[in-house]
Amino acid sequence: MQFEAKLEWQRNGQVFLDQRYSRAHTWSFDGGLTVPASSSPLSVPPPMSEAANLDPEEALVAATSSCHMLFFLSIAAQRGHTVDSYVDRAVGVLGKNADGKMAMTRIALRPEISFAGTAWPGAEELAAIHHAAHDKCYIANSLKAEVVVEAPPPR
Repeated sequence: MQFEAKLEWQRNGQVFLDQRYSRAHTWSFDGGLTVPASSSPLSVPPPMSEAANLDPEEALVAATSSCHMLFFLSIAAQRGHTVDSYVDRAVGVLGKNADGKMAMTRIALRPEISFAGTAWPGAEELAAIHHAAHDKCYIANSLKAEVVVEAPPPR
C-alpha cells in the first residue's frame, strides 16, 4: 500500500533570507481535501506562522489518536460492544529525546467512550481492547515516542 499527500508552499515575493517568510502552506489529499497548514506558532512566532492552520505536531497527535480509535471501534464491534461515542483529547509532548534532539517524546490518548446496550466491557476487557488497538495501530507502530492510553472508565 502507498499513501500520498501533496504539500505546496509559495514564497509569493516575500523576503526569504531573513527567515521572516510565511510558513503557511497547504496539504492536499487524493480524496480532494485541502488542509491549510503552517508551522506551529510555538515554534515560529506569528506572523510567520498561521495559528489557525494545522501544524505538523498537531497532525501527528491527531493521526495517532485517529488510528487508535479506528482500531478500537473495530475490535469493540468484533467483541460485541456497541460504541455510542468516542471523544479523545490527545496530547503530544515535544521535548528532547535520548539523543538530545527535539522530538515528539510522548503522546497521551485520553479517550472518553460511551457504550450502548447491556454489553459494556468491564475494566479488564476495556484495557484489552485498547491494548489490541495499540498493537494494530500503524501510526503508533511507526513512532519512537511513547504512546499511552489514559482512558477513564466507560460512561
